[in-house]
Amino acid sequence: MNAITASPRIALVGNPNCGKTALFNLLTGSRQKVANYAGVTVERKEGRLRLPAGHELTVLDLPGAYSLNAASLDEAVTRDLIRGFYPGEPAPDLLVCVVDATNLRLHLRFVLELRALGKPMIVALNMIDASRKRGIAIDVEALQRELGVPVVETVAVHRHGARALLERLDATTELTMERHAPLADDALHEEVRRLLTLAVEMPRRTAAIDDALDRWLLHPLFGLLVLGVVMFLMFQAVYAWATPMMDGIEAATTWFGQVVGNAMTEGPLRSLLVDGVIAGIGGVIVFLPQILILFLFILALEESGYLPRAAFLLDRMMAAAGLSGRSFIPLLSSFACAVPGIMSTRSIQDPRDRLATILVAPLMTCSARLPVYALLIGAFVPKKDIGWFNQQGLVLFGLYAAGILSALAVAWTMKFWRRDKSEHPLLMELPSYRVPHLRDIAIGLWERAMIFLKRVGGIILALTILLWFLLSFPGAPAGATGPAIDYSFAGRIGHVMTAVFAVIGFNWQICIALIPGMAAREVVVSSLATVYALSAVNDDAAAQALSPIIQSQWSLATALSLLVWFIYAPQCVSTLATIKRETHSWKQTAFAAGYLFGLAFLASFVTYRIALAFGAG
Repeated sequence: MNAITASPRIALVGNPNCGKTALFNLLTGSRQKVANYAGVTVERKEGRLRLPAGHELTVLDLPGAYSLNAASLDEAVTRDLIRGFYPGEPAPDLLVCVVDATNLRLHLRFVLELRALGKPMIVALNMIDASRKRGIAIDVEALQRELGVPVVETVAVHRHGARALLERLDATTELTMERHAPLADDALHEEVRRLLTLAVEMPRRTAAIDDALDRWLLHPLFGLLVLGVVMFLMFQAVYAWATPMMDGIEAATTWFGQVVGNAMTEGPLRSLLVDGVIAGIGGVIVFLPQILILFLFILALEESGYLPRAAFLLDRMMAAAGLSGRSFIPLLSSFACAVPGIMSTRSIQDPRDRLATILVAPLMTCSARLPVYALLIGAFVPKKDIGWFNQQGLVLFGLYAAGILSALAVAWTMKFWRRDKSEHPLLMELPSYRVPHLRDIAIGLWERAMIFLKRVGGIILALTILLWFLLSFPGAPAGATGPAIDYSFAGRIGHVMTAVFAVIGFNWQICIALIPGMAAREVVVSSLATVYALSAVNDDAAAQALSPIIQSQWSLATALSLLVWFIYAPQCVSTLATIKRETHSWKQTAFAAGYLFGLAFLASFVTYRIALAFGAG
């Protein structure tokens, strides 16, 4: 007998692609928070649910798992938390096992494993509307009787799609569970077949629309063409759609800086707020629309069921480079940020492929590079159309393509160092195609916007203030003729660094910006804004936008060199820390940092010298 406590914790569990997170969003809405489980990099989602009768529950969205016999870190966290073995996390009072009603042949196996634990459980038959459209008839009462646990129907993408689950939770004060002996693999398969025979009538195993789409989207030639077009349009949209919003944010930041500056008297505090905090943070927030558009595409592709197919499609090509088709999703995630991309390599079971993916993930052009790319492309690439395409978007696509090709080249080179050169076949589930749900995408974008803004409000704000201090003190001595910044701590550091970086075209202002940029790439733009604001010869020059300043003071060769530098350089301590946490090896972390810095310096040197040779100095 297991009684549900007055303030229960319920956990949503299930296979990947079962709609579990969509159900979590429907139940909790905006009343949720995202963090990591203690000691690991697995994402933890927790929300609050108020039932119709007034009871309040804590809802956990556990990582997707195919089995309690964990084959990945995600599955191990789910297994240990369910059993109450996870440190600092009490066991949930109730499990809600979410299953895809169109794919019970796969999902019922996990239900039987959970039932053997003897814990209070409700089975949520999700996507029940899609199963009915396909002509799948499920006898819910028979399934409930045979499983011995409550079974309810849900449609996570509909506003009232969880009504039956809420009613069941409201009416549940106590659940009696029979403990079933765990079944061996053969017995599990046999029991699943028995349940399907008794309770499910399925006219065909896959949907006709899925088969029709897969004939084209998984075609070895046409499918790759479609994937290339999708990626190309994604990078075009980053520029074309974001421009109006970026112009508005930039205008608002300029106006706010002027208001604050006019309301204060000249002095260090005014300089700190206007030249340091407002100029620094404003220079980063302006790129939020581009970052969110990039996330919008990634979330939509993931929700639609297309990403696993893209992984399947690219498996042969990536295997030739020493990677697995499973590497595609972590590498695509790295376009947003290398940190979650590296963490998502936990789904790659082969340690060899996983390590290779971790080491090349930083080469994917993450969203933190976008502010630097946007600044330099906006200043040096004319804003005009070439046919149907935006020229600046074409350059951005070229930078992304350079990162992808470099990652494949590095992985191909690593392939020759491996002792085990055997091939590992790709085995993965291809979920049904779904229309992305606006609520789930909106919640995903909101979470990522808050993570970005907290990053701006935290580490970037602190670094901006620190950089302002280094740029402002000590002041210029009496009788000095040059800008005060030349005599500051940062100015001295920058001039020393140019002894090394001058050969790739970097001036002392760029060298200064690279230092705080080690903590976060996007802070490079705010650092440059602060450097040039404080090094300006008068207030009018300080008030100018950063883009025209560098356009007039930098050569095209320098701009191209800096663009290429950011394709390769590991300007992100968080990425290196994540590599250490995932590999548990300082050696691999040092190797990643060393080869990335080496590639960055070599590529920038070659780019700078070629540009000078063609008269771009």
